[in-house]
Parts: sequence; C-alpha cells; structure tokens
Amino acid sequence: MKRNRMKRMLMIAFTCIFSYVTGFVIFPYSYWKDYFNMPAPRIMMDILVNLLFYAAIVELSLFIEKRLNKRVSWMVSPLKRLLIQALYQILGVLLIIICMALIYLVLADFVGKPSSYIGLREAFFTLILVMFWGLMISAVNTGDFLLKNWKTEALKVAGFEIKEAQNKQLAAEIELQALKLQLDPHFVFNNLSVLSELILKDQELGYEYTENFAKVYRYLLINSKKKLITLREELKFLDAYLFLIRNRMGGGCIFQINIDKSKLDLLIPPVTLQLFIENAVKYNRTEEENPLVVSIYSNDNNELVVSNTLLPLIKIPDSTGLGLNNIIGRYALLSDRKPVIEKDTQNFTIKVPLIK
Repeated sequence: MKRNRMKRMLMIAFTCIFSYVTGFVIFPYSYWKDYFNMPAPRIMMDILVNLLFYAAIVELSLFIEKRLNKRVSWMVSPLKRLLIQALYQILGVLLIIICMALIYLVLADFVGKPSSYIGLREAFFTLILVMFWGLMISAVNTGDFLLKNWKTEALKVAGFEIKEAQNKQLAAEIELQALKLQLDPHFVFNNLSVLSELILKDQELGYEYTENFAKVYRYLLINSKKKLITLREELKFLDAYLFLIRNRMGGGCIFQINIDKSKLDLLIPPVTLQLFIENAVKYNRTEEENPLVVSIYSNDNNELVVSNTLLPLIKIPDSTGLGLNNIIGRYALLSDRKPVIEKDTQNFTIKVPLIK
C-alpha cells in the first residue's frame, strides 16, 4: 500500500514538472513573462490546478488499468487491449480537461488571468501534449503491471523447476529405497535363518516357506518400481509376506484383514503394506502372551487403514523415517490426497488413499 502511494505521488510530480518543461517550448516568451509577473496566489493556484489535473489523470489511468485487467487480458488479446485502453484513456483525459478547465476559469475569476493571448496553434499543441502525457502515464502503469506479471511468472516457473527437481530427487530416493528393500540383507538373513530351522524340523513347511519367500522376492523385483498397482495384487503379495512373518515370529503377531471387495480394483503404491507392517514389527514387542495386533481394513472414504496396537520396546531402535517418508513421498507424486498418521496411547494408525 505504501509503495503504491509513493508510486502515485512520483508519477504526479513527474508529469506535472515535465508538463511545465514542455510548456516552455510551446508557449511564447510573452506568455511566460506575464505568467511570472502575476501575483503569487495566481501562480500557486495554477500549480495546484495542474497537480490536481495530473493526479486525476493518474487515478483515471489506474482505474482503467484495473478494470480492463479483469475483462481484457494483455496475454490473450494484446492488440484489442491496447486499442481499448488507448481509447478509454483519450476519452477520459478529454473529460478531465473539460472539468478542470471549468474549475480553472472559476478560480481564475478570483485571482486574475494572464494578459497574454494564446493562439489556436498553442492551444492545439497543449491538447496534444496533455493527451501525450495521459498516454505516457497509461504506458508506465501498463509497463509496471507487465513487469510485475513477468516477475510473478518467472518466480512461478522457477518454483515449478525447483519442485520438479525436488520431485525427481524424491523419485530417485524412492527408487533407491525400493532397491534397498529388495536387497535388504537383514530381510534375507532373517528369512534364510528361519528357513534352515524349518527344513530341519518340517521339510514340507520348509518347502512352503521357500515358495512364499520366492513369491515375496518375485513381487519386489517385478513391482517395486511401478508407480501403482491394484489392491488385489498387493493383497496377494501380502498373503505370502504374512506367511513369512507368522512363521518367523510365531504367535507374537496377529493380523486382522477386512477389505471391502468393491475396493480391490483401486490402486495403491506397491510394497505399501510391507512398509507399514515392517514399521509395526520393528517398533513394538511381539510376545505370544501379549501379541501385537495389526488390523488392515478399508473404509467408506476410499482409504486403506493399517492400525497396530502400541507395545513399545524397552530399547527403541534408531529411526530413519525412510519407510513412512517413502509412502508420503510417493503419494505427493501420485495424488492430491495425502496419507494420514494418527497416534494415541493405545494405537498407531496410518490411512492411505486408494486411487481410482
């Protein structure tokens, strides 16, 4: 607001001063000689009228600019905008000249008039000069408006470029995280250890464990780099993954799955459920006498909900936040809806949108 007020004052002062400067060229010497011999009140009145005159032109120009910006865009129809704005500016200046001339004549009756005669040629050039300054004010306002728009658009483009770079970096980090999940040595080591024990105890169960282990890895290798996959396919992978979890942890984990069949063809980033279950198992105790309960279900808001009871470990492991950040980052690229994380004293819940 302060900047706009200062801009108005500078434009009024600039045009008023230069109107006098150009007036020295148009008006004869005799006029200016009589002008400076006039009483001080008369000169002050003349300067005041000129200030009011150019203030009116500046305000008119700003008003026209503001109204036309809403109706005729410079970007869409530049020629049409130029012609309409020039026409409105000329007509507006003519109206202001008539009004100010009447005011000038009324005031001049009280303070006196200059004695020198101004011919038709000087009057014509004065009118042209006033029109010129009116159009110049309009051009300055337009240039200022276009410059601001250019800066705004330039900042937007720069913002989009930064956002695009961030998204590319985020996508690269997501792919890297997916690769880490595929090649996680702890995941391999833990499951191979369980497999070796099962083979010694129950060869048939060991064979079934091997089959599910292969299904999990096959899914990770094929689908981890895909942007989206159906919930139906994710749940098929989950069956194999939960088989490994149950045989690795015994009765320390209970999984409750209740997915509405109408939601099965909706889409979700692959490996989402694995990340959520890993998160639950990593930060909670898994004891048969007090098992960790993980509920996986859909709701009426087209969301997949994964909720687990809170059984905090005595020694909490270090957290990088990569798992949840991975999912949040993927949704930032895929949907306007964001995952929701809720936590109270009893449960930790994550809701992720199912994408159509």
